Amino acid sequence: MAARPVHAPPREVVLAVDIGGTKTAAALVDRDDVLLRTETAPTRAAEGPAAVVSTVAGLARRLLAGVPVLLAGVGIGTAGVVNVSTGTIVSATDTFADWPGTPVAQLVREALGDLLAPDAPVVVQNDVDAHAEGEHRHGAAAGAASVLVVAVGTGVGAGLILDGNAVRGVHHVAGEIAHLPTPGAEHLRCPCGRRGHLEAIGSGIGLHAHFRSLGGDPLIADARGVAAAAADGDPIAQRAVSESAAAVGRALAGAATILDPERIVITGGVPKIGDAWWKPMLGAFAADAIDALQSTPILPGVLGDDAPLRGAAASAWRAI
Repeated sequence: MAARPVHAPPREVVLAVDIGGTKTAAALVDRDDVLLRTETAPTRAAEGPAAVVSTVAGLARRLLAGVPVLLAGVGIGTAGVVNVSTGTIVSATDTFADWPGTPVAQLVREALGDLLAPDAPVVVQNDVDAHAEGEHRHGAAAGAASVLVVAVGTGVGAGLILDGNAVRGVHHVAGEIAHLPTPGAEHLRCPCGRRGHLEAIGSGIGLHAHFRSLGGDPLIADARGVAAAAADGDPIAQRAVSESAAAVGRALAGAATILDPERIVITGGVPKIGDAWWKPMLGAFAADAIDALQSTPILPGVLGDDAPLRGAAASAWRAI
């Protein structure tokens, strides 16, 4: 009598999602937070929540097509302030139309339908919190008891890990430094509507706005252009980069005074400017931080765009 073939059960994976203002990335991830397959697509943030959720569902279907796996859960990192307990957006910038109040966890579960088991968790958190967990588990913050991870890109975001757990606070904004009042930014309006916050000068958009306020070339359209002009010797661009970076350093000194983290990790596109950014940032931190904090390591992130996906995946596995 012929032996019956033995079929191994499908491999369990989670769907990890990173929802950014312009791009959404998604990956199938195993229990070791290894990214098995990754896809990206435009977020369509300006089209409203239905379009954003449709993008997530479309990426999931592309990733799962023809792959013998069991989708055991979903972890999502998204722009905006998130109530993790409900998977709902509390507040967000105007980049995302009608994003505040969106029940992301519920909508993604509905959009995935039969792809997801009825009892599978859908965990939603802020994208920089996911980024922080990724760097803490596998990157520049691995092994640290506490870390402040700061993403300096189009905006400024931060996540705080303490004893292996994200600290979120009663209003879901613990660790955020984007809206710290920052000397040197008084002439610039923050995306929150107030003047003088860190994001108004320290972000990529803020760097460009500061360059324009100093009388910089109006034909230079963004922070990349300012960085290129600085590298070519434009004195206004050099000043803008230096003062934007110094604002970040001063804010980090203030945050370190309150939090006293074991490490600070810096990620995002703006630090990729290089020494012209890092030197004034570190110089400003050293000038403002008290003696006890002078030895706090300030390190570049090492995982890049994989960090929020690996952090989002970890949150899903933890919930399973």
